[in-house]
Amino acid sequence: MLRLAGAILASVVAAAPGCSTPERESGGARERAARVARVADGDTVVVSVGGSQRTVRLIGVDSPESVRPGTPVECGAPRASESLEGLLREGTRLRLVADPSQDRLDRYGRLLRYVELERSGTDVGAVQVRRGWADVYVYGPSGAARRTDAYERARERAEARGAGVFGACDGDFHSAR
Repeated sequence: MLRLAGAILASVVAAAPGCSTPERESGGARERAARVARVADGDTVVVSVGGSQRTVRLIGVDSPESVRPGTPVECGAPRASESLEGLLREGTRLRLVADPSQDRLDRYGRLLRYVELERSGTDVGAVQVRRGWADVYVYGPSGAARRTDAYERARERAEARGAGVFGACDGDFHSAR
């Protein structure tokens, strides 16, 4: 019985990170303020929010892998990470924006959010796609995210310019080189 109570309590605590940091509605999407703790790779950032750290996976994009156990570093992964690090220095103020059409968490327990720079409103995922260091990615059964069309247009322009992975890796985001 104690195990069950502990599991329920852990679930409630894990599901309620917004209780310590106010969320607000913006065009039907929930937003929450955060600060960059560190960049994990080209599409994942660790943030400080509500007194704790959370790992956030950018909604709608996928970059070459550099930290997946058992997987070789993929072509362009270090440069994709460097690109994101250039945007998201430690301490940078962010807005984490949920997409009601998408799951709250991915299969690894990471928050799925759009990440925007607080000052400018810049969509960090869109920048990664424009630079060619991320590709458009639709997560599982949820289907296309709200910003997928804009990301697709950015991808087409990046590919036409030979930006990022399109020039460095012949457009193959998941080849080990």
